[in-house]
Amino acid sequence: MNKFVLILSFVLFVSSAFAGSCPMMAKGVDAKIAEAQKLRDAGMKAHENGDHAKSEELLGKALEMFKG
Repeated sequence: MNKFVLILSFVLFVSSAFAGSCPMMAKGVDAKIAEAQKLRDAGMKAHENGDHAKSEELLGKALEMFKG
């Protein structure tokens, strides 16, 4: 019984300790989204200007940010 209480206490403590990392992770996601949005906007501007090679390069970089 003592082992069970000890293990349960440890699990609850560890899970609450990692809960504080959520805002940091969200900031990282927000930064990645903002950078991808900049690349997307630049890619679409290049497309509108007829520079399709540059557009594909920029849009490809934006997509790569979300892989792996």
